[in-house]
Amino acid sequence: MENSERPQNSVMTVDATDLRILAQLQRDAALTNDALAARVHVSPATCLRRVRRLVEIGVIERRVAILSAERLGAGLTGIVEITLDRQTTESAHDFEQHATAEDAVQQCYRVTSGPDFVLIVQVADMEAYHALAHRLFGGEANVRNVRTFFSVHRAKFVPAIALPTQ
Repeated sequence: MENSERPQNSVMTVDATDLRILAQLQRDAALTNDALAARVHVSPATCLRRVRRLVEIGVIERRVAILSAERLGAGLTGIVEITLDRQTTESAHDFEQHATAEDAVQQCYRVTSGPDFVLIVQVADMEAYHALAHRLFGGEANVRNVRTFFSVHRAKFVPAIALPTQ
């Protein structure tokens, strides 16, 4: 079963060994299986089996390299609030599909009590942001209001979730 086919809100059961594996992979997903097994104090075969299970049940969605936007020339981060003109379920779905198709959109959230969506976008510069804004919010995008905040300093960026301690 593909990760996208699993129920989004189903909680999976993991034990203390799984949590140790997940904690290490959140720090460094490039660890070899042998190195990971040594760090979590299990055999390499056990470690491999558990990681495969965690992938299969969707606890591990994917493993990625986190790149430096500044060093690659994509140093402008925008936090964008979007309010739709029409707020039907279909309209929200259509906007979400439109936004998530853009490579510059790193994160897309439907939110409540305020705007309809919050996007995190990463672009090279203001010119690139304007081009993105034109594509995303112009024309037939069903957008009533856009408010963008540009990051001037990132104090913390940790793409990890807090794991329970057992």
